[in-house]
Amino acid sequence: MAAPSVRFKTNYAVSSKIEPFYKGGKVQINNDGTYMFCTCGTKVNIIDITTGKVIKSIGQEDQEDITCFSISPDDEILVTSSRALLLKQWDWKESTCTRTWKAIHTSPVASMAFDSTSTLLATGGCDSTIKIWDVIKQYCTHNLKGSSGVVHLVEFHPDISRLQLFSSSMDYKIRLWNLNTSNCMMVLDAHYSAVTSLAFTSDGHTLVSSGRDKICIVWDLKTYRSERTVPVYETVEAVVLLPENEDFTALGVTSKEPHFITAGSKGILRIWEAYSGRCVYSQCVPGKPKKDTEDDADEQSLTHCAIVPATHKLTTVTAEHNILSYDLFTLKLICQFVGYNDEVLDVKFLGPSDTHIVVATNSPQLKVFELATLNCQILSGHTDTILALDVFKKGTKFASCSKDKTIRIWKMSKITGEVNCVAQGLGHAHSIGIISCSRLKEGFIISGSQDCTLKLWNLKKSLEINSEKAAEPEILHADLTEKVHDKDINSVVVSPNDKLVATGSQDRTAKLWSASDFSLIGVFRGHKRGIWSVQFSPMDQILATSSADGTVKLWGLQDFNCLKTFEGHDASVLKTIFVSRGTQLLTSGSDGLLKLWTIKTNECVKTLDAHEDKVWGLHCNKKDDMVVTGATDSCIIIWKDVTEIELAEEQAKQEDQILKQQELSNLLHEKKYLKALGLAVSLDQPQTVLTVIKAILGESNGHERLESTILKLRQDQKESVLKFCIVWNTNSKNCHEAQSVVQILLRNETPEQLLQFNGIKAALEGLIPYTERHFQRVNRLLQASMFLDYMWQSMRLTGKSCESDIQVEDMEMESIFSMDKAAVGAGKVEITPASDWPQGNKKQDDAKSMDTDSENNGNFHQQKHLLPPCEYLKENLEPPSESGSDSEDDRKSDNQPAKTSVRKIKQKAPIVKKKTECLKRS
Repeated sequence: MAAPSVRFKTNYAVSSKIEPFYKGGKVQINNDGTYMFCTCGTKVNIIDITTGKVIKSIGQEDQEDITCFSISPDDEILVTSSRALLLKQWDWKESTCTRTWKAIHTSPVASMAFDSTSTLLATGGCDSTIKIWDVIKQYCTHNLKGSSGVVHLVEFHPDISRLQLFSSSMDYKIRLWNLNTSNCMMVLDAHYSAVTSLAFTSDGHTLVSSGRDKICIVWDLKTYRSERTVPVYETVEAVVLLPENEDFTALGVTSKEPHFITAGSKGILRIWEAYSGRCVYSQCVPGKPKKDTEDDADEQSLTHCAIVPATHKLTTVTAEHNILSYDLFTLKLICQFVGYNDEVLDVKFLGPSDTHIVVATNSPQLKVFELATLNCQILSGHTDTILALDVFKKGTKFASCSKDKTIRIWKMSKITGEVNCVAQGLGHAHSIGIISCSRLKEGFIISGSQDCTLKLWNLKKSLEINSEKAAEPEILHADLTEKVHDKDINSVVVSPNDKLVATGSQDRTAKLWSASDFSLIGVFRGHKRGIWSVQFSPMDQILATSSADGTVKLWGLQDFNCLKTFEGHDASVLKTIFVSRGTQLLTSGSDGLLKLWTIKTNECVKTLDAHEDKVWGLHCNKKDDMVVTGATDSCIIIWKDVTEIELAEEQAKQEDQILKQQELSNLLHEKKYLKALGLAVSLDQPQTVLTVIKAILGESNGHERLESTILKLRQDQKESVLKFCIVWNTNSKNCHEAQSVVQILLRNETPEQLLQFNGIKAALEGLIPYTERHFQRVNRLLQASMFLDYMWQSMRLTGKSCESDIQVEDMEMESIFSMDKAAVGAGKVEITPASDWPQGNKKQDDAKSMDTDSENNGNFHQQKHLLPPCEYLKENLEPPSESGSDSEDDRKSDNQPAKTSVRKIKQKAPIVKKKTECLKRS
């Protein structure tokens, strides 16, 4: 049975994006726990907590970074401050700025807080001052001076009747301000480092403060003295009090005294008794390595913590900008969102149905995203940056390698989707930069390191049995080691039959090895710079390589010769994969571009531009209809093959075009010009529109019908007709129709309505020059027609003067005829034939007349020359020339006068000539 034909892919479209939405700073959740607000450069992103997607972005028009923001307790007002020293009040539900005012601070605002009534707003600046604003009446109520350094913390007392404000600055002291007197009424001095957060009990009599001096202090707000100093042995960034009258026995809370939760540099949550200072609960995060020393700059440290009472959840933020949501009563993780991925170094599809992706970023943690909800699992295990990933064929296991000189094997549970580390391999002397899994079975792994060696790791069968129950990962040892290149190994790939291994190195060569014993089979030479990627064809015995020289080459595995070279990238080609059953290539470059190539024609079918930096990750799913890419711009993009969709759309478009053409023909035949005109405009057929307009103008009262038809069109249709008029107006044959349409629009549309037209400026610039040219041409024609009318009137006057001359000549002829009769009888009169008359004078007169007419009618020399009426009559009166002898009929008829020509002795000059000369003299 013949294999089904392969349809070449023509295009990919962006299906979804995972972009940075939080780059550090404040995070706040509204009261009902549905939305989360966080800063990201020049904008505040609003995230739907259920889906993890950004639903709105509120940005600054001045393009200055936002330094601080705050949401009012009633969830109605959002206030932002920027480095431009401006405060902006937003209706965040409508994404509109309702008010902008100067902050009065001489330096950017560092902290901000609302009171419980959503009326007063406190701002602490880097200029050591605190200002209180009435957001309802819109004025500054207080200007508090006395702080030292940056005021990085401001909080109102929960009891607004006290009108008290707490603040902290760089002098490590907590100041209590009385807003009635605008004075500092108390200074709480007990911390030895920066105070990071304040938490009040519900009755407002107790305050808990945390600092970077690794202690928390419980203050009595009646006496303003310290009641308890609790050493927490970590840098605390946030402290929150547990709600009262709730059951937290699962967390070890048994007494009714206040308890608080701390979040800090250890990256875990701990619960403490306020008065005894005893830790009653310490969170255990599986897979997180235990730290022997305190490291404040650890990526896993927590920077923010907040309780959402409405949903009974606790939200924390890590130093890596990961946002984690826990159940408040059990502190079990519910969901995680990644605010910032940093540089994406590798990305692969994961799962039996490719429902997840696993991402290696510039971090020792792995991130596994569920594509449907964007919920993320953060996997800890490596101690240094993870450089590469690879997934086994079934999609449930994958391998990772890191700068910590180790490899790890991870397995995903088919039921829960949870990922755990099942094995760890040690043995390389330098960081491991590349890894590849076997294709037929989950039998072995190949890793390549900066020590220029290749290692083979055979997987044990015990991983299949005890993988999900193992508490500690199993240790793997390399079964085979071989030095394969002289420089760094950039790429390793296993053949589809698991018998061959190909490597690409910075030494500009690719090599083919036997997978069983690492014996060298062949070397591929031809690239001018280092090779970044190697890939086996799934169908043929072909190897594809991509290099920093900007080319992609195909090599035959039999003779190791280069079969094809693809040139098109302007920078290094970092990744290459086969698609469409090995008939096409998809490559990614350091310029952020993806290119789709057809191997048979050596042609680049499509270039995809969505990334802004190096695309290190490129992987295709099992169905070959989706591609995932990751780049150093922190963006992960899911691409979908839209070849079939575009083909179906094109066919449907063609069918619809045919139906509309038939309908247009029927409308023209039925003379339904309004519908025909609208349909022709929608089909974008200027010639058909012109035909319809000419047909309308050709009828009786055509201008009125055209005007009524044009005015019934929609505005977008009028815009299209106006664009057509620009083209028509360039041709004198179609300018009348164009001017008629323009005249109708100018007469019936107001200037304000015309200014709303898209491209009205370009339309005027195109219409005016040709309109002026047509006007000048018509003006010249009008002048010439008036002069022609004047000539015709002059001819009529000349004709009247010639009638009297004709009457005189008739009388003379009658007398001559009577004399001829008498003379004929006597035989004394001699008649001269007309053919014997001299014609010189007549020719000269005709020539003069023609010269005069040509002078007077310079622009009308192609018109037929008109003789004066008297000359015209005389020529018609003269009979044709005959012989001088008399005919027999003349002799027989004595009563009939003889046919003779009478020569005019005196000819008057034409009146037209005289009037023309007078006109020229004038």
